[in-house]
Amino acid sequence: MPDEEASSMTTALAVLFTISLIILVHEWGHFFVARSVGVKVERFSIGFGPRLFGITRKGTEYAVCLFPLGGYVKMAGDETLGQPTHPWEYRARPLGQRMRIILAGPLVNYLLGYILFVLVFTLGTPVFTSKVGEVTQGSPAQSVGLKSGDRILSINGERVETWEGVARRIHSQTSLIHLEVERDGSVVSFSVYPNVEEQSNLLGGKVRVGRIGIKASDEFETFRYPFFQAIVKAGERIWFLTVVTLQTFWYIASGSLPIKESLTGPIGIFSLTSAVAEQGLLPLLHLVAVLSTSLGLFNLFPVPVLDGGHLLFLFIEKLRGSPISLRVQEAMTKVGLVLLLLLLVVVTYNDLIRYGFVGRILKW
Repeated sequence: MPDEEASSMTTALAVLFTISLIILVHEWGHFFVARSVGVKVERFSIGFGPRLFGITRKGTEYAVCLFPLGGYVKMAGDETLGQPTHPWEYRARPLGQRMRIILAGPLVNYLLGYILFVLVFTLGTPVFTSKVGEVTQGSPAQSVGLKSGDRILSINGERVETWEGVARRIHSQTSLIHLEVERDGSVVSFSVYPNVEEQSNLLGGKVRVGRIGIKASDEFETFRYPFFQAIVKAGERIWFLTVVTLQTFWYIASGSLPIKESLTGPIGIFSLTSAVAEQGLLPLLHLVAVLSTSLGLFNLFPVPVLDGGHLLFLFIEKLRGSPISLRVQEAMTKVGLVLLLLLLVVVTYNDLIRYGFVGRILKW
């Protein structure tokens, strides 16, 4: 029992560390640039709701609140009506400086993700091997004799070591695929015609993707890269996550991908972080890098209440030569907030089902 309690405490601390770190660096980005251009920051808050504790230094209150699912930086004059009366108010600063303040949060999230990816790729990153975990019934793979436990060595003559490499090469093929597989210490060759599916790409065009009906096993190995190669690899991973995230939201918007299969909320993040934390520090840092990058991109979406929504208001201000009235901004922000809350309700409900919380509640 004491071991279980210690494990639960460690998991809870890992979840708190993950969420707090991502929020902290995001808000620090806004805070740092605001202070650097002369804007007075009245409050730096981690979390929402009732204030738990905090201190005040140089006119800024640093607070930790009850609900750690977000945070904010309160700048002087950013919610007042009429013309700004002091040069240190947010709305008194030039348009370019205000854009820099807003952009800083998401960009620092990207920077954190990049630094952590470099660290993880240098020290060692766990990746799924090319071992087959499951062969789908009635699939092309089953029809030619592939089995669970087979280790794929090469595809069309190209050596593969990770499941990412397996998936990428198979998806790019729409004709006969030649596989070399290790089975019981021997090398066996297979030739298989993939099922070809049509999918939408990021620009709305159609692409043909090959599938043979195999899934990864739970076997993974730790891969390490030289430092300079890790720098390049980290950039590639940031770009990959950005493209995949944009594709996901495009598929959701076009109706080709259900929300319940593609998005997760606080409960899902908690469950995922808990599971990854049990695997060690490096997998946890890898997850923090992924979440930080995703949060940075999500915040750039042009939805009022997000940083991208504030940037949209500033772009409109630049085009029309004067800012949108605060009343209109507040109305649009409320609409954006309602939409985000509805999305949160949907993904939370899906998470409750996906991670088995509904079944546990019903058993009680």
